[in-house]
Amino acid sequence: MDISHLSEKELIELNRRIIERLKQLEILKHQEGGSEWSLGERVCFEPATGTVITGTLVKFNSKTVCVLTDQGEKWNVSPRFLVKLRPSRERHKKGNIIQLPS
Repeated sequence: MDISHLSEKELIELNRRIIERLKQLEILKHQEGGSEWSLGERVCFEPATGTVITGTLVKFNSKTVCVLTDQGEKWNVSPRFLVKLRPSRERHKKGNIIQLPS
């Protein structure tokens, strides 16, 4: 790959993308089961408090991922403790219209 034609700004952006990709690969290496995670994916986990916490993946760290909870908190969690949430079909179902007598 010839990068000699890239400007300083383009090289900095390329470097940022390379580092982010390397972080993603590191996360995949540490995961059990080898499933892939994506930024913006909905997940849940259960900390020592015993309450299930749901949120969205917002960042990949070297050994953890950052989850922004539905309550606005940020948690750094090992991917092995995360469970992917499937999109709810309930949101997409159309309800029945009930007519009440006048």
